[in-house]
Amino acid sequence: MSTLHIQNLHVEIEGKEILKGVDLTVSSGEIHALMGPNGNGKSTLLAAIMGHPKYTVTQGSIHFDDKDVLAMPVNERAKLGLFLGMQYPMEISGVTNSDFLKAALNSRRTTPIPLFTFIRTLEKAVDSLQMKSDLAHRYVNEGFSGGEKKRNEILQMILLEPKIAMLDEIDSGLDVDAMKIVASAINEQALKMQTGLIIVSHYERFYQLIQPTHVHVILDGRIVLSGKSDLVNRIDTEGYDWIAQQYGVQIIKEVKTRPVTVTTLGTCAVKERGME
Repeated sequence: MSTLHIQNLHVEIEGKEILKGVDLTVSSGEIHALMGPNGNGKSTLLAAIMGHPKYTVTQGSIHFDDKDVLAMPVNERAKLGLFLGMQYPMEISGVTNSDFLKAALNSRRTTPIPLFTFIRTLEKAVDSLQMKSDLAHRYVNEGFSGGEKKRNEILQMILLEPKIAMLDEIDSGLDVDAMKIVASAINEQALKMQTGLIIVSHYERFYQLIQPTHVHVILDGRIVLSGKSDLVNRIDTEGYDWIAQQYGVQIIKEVKTRPVTVTTLGTCAVKERGME
């Protein structure tokens, strides 16, 4: 069993404190829903775990199977078994999906994956996500629709088989049918590999498809309430105001900014092999 343990985590960006003491433990086979209004720290938490350079950890610790995550560069965190499915997947012009994914896989192996094994694994994953057959020959996310980009993130997760996968609004941009396909692939992978999941979503429908074992609400940079899956239903019905009032915290209003690009496990592998 693998365990991600976060204790008293404080994080700031450009001198502004976003996370103000987060405690969270996620183990293999668990599905943790991370909820809260935009601008209250959900994406910041995931970016800090993965090691985005714009986010500065000022206090606290992150350990994964007793290893100090904060002491590791991003690529080492990825090799350790952490994965982030991005809210805003970036395009990598000139690098095909097949080269990108193969480089990511090989970065975690002592010997390169045999070509036939890689092709067979990739084709099976593409079929499970009902993606277009020409995917392997296209540049990473270039010309992809929003939904295709999100499926491509899950494709990476399936091939890389992380121990802990963090999915940041992976359901946004998906229609109802695509959401069911993506949720089915996530559930299958989580069951097969006993992957621990941290999922950020605003939609009860997505959490109906992927039933969380734990639900956490972040307000003003802190996890103020944790519960079971029924907490999702109450939030969907009543919103967050009752939580803010009950626990005496402020709901931070989101300030619209440009999306922050987060480095994925696959991107780390590509950089490591000189394929930017």
